[in-house]
Amino acid sequence: MSGGPVGGRLFLVPTPIGNLEDITLRAKRILAEADAVIAEDTRVSGKLLQLLGIKRPLIAFHAHNEHQVTDRLVERLVAGERFALVSDAGTPAISDPGFLLVRAAVKQGVPVECLPGPTAFVPALVNSGLPCDRFTFEGFLPVKKGRRTRITELLNEGRTMVFYESPHRIVRTLRELAEAFGADRQASISREISKLHEETVRGTLQELHAHFEQHPPKGEFVLCVAGA
Repeated sequence: MSGGPVGGRLFLVPTPIGNLEDITLRAKRILAEADAVIAEDTRVSGKLLQLLGIKRPLIAFHAHNEHQVTDRLVERLVAGERFALVSDAGTPAISDPGFLLVRAAVKQGVPVECLPGPTAFVPALVNSGLPCDRFTFEGFLPVKKGRRTRITELLNEGRTMVFYESPHRIVRTLRELAEAFGADRQASISREISKLHEETVRGTLQELHAHFEQHPPKGEFVLCVAGA
């Protein structure tokens, strides 16, 4: 049970995954009004703020320091500061840092507000041509330990499955999923969403594997796979 209301507030602010025009008017206002912007990479977020004409202090918050700085940030929120949390692109805490801070803020009674906005998996899912009335978001598969177990757990999953993947592992992932689910399982891959070279490729897992073996993968990938 969270405590009573406190003076500060934590805003989760989605940022464009490619096209700067996807920033919302509300997101710009919150970023400009915040006491500080908590950023996954202060260099990336600093460039975004500069493009938006916003000058605010930046606080680094990433996978390597979130355990160390969360308590101090919550203390400042309880004391009355208003922070905007952003990731490098998309919605914070979706396969990015943010969950630990949100959980700790909620526990201390700090109001938390998440703005609607860009996230990569929604346009990729809707654009895939696969059923999107029910789906499961799996994020990144484990790189080593637990990878085979996770794939095995999904063998009987009937909903469309959505994965994030890097260009360095997408070919391997397509091969392993084809071996597990069957080469003819329908799938779709979207990359560089909202950017100049945006691309969606649809077909069977085997066809997608062959495609990206022939065309060196670039960019960040969202893979949608039909359910069993």
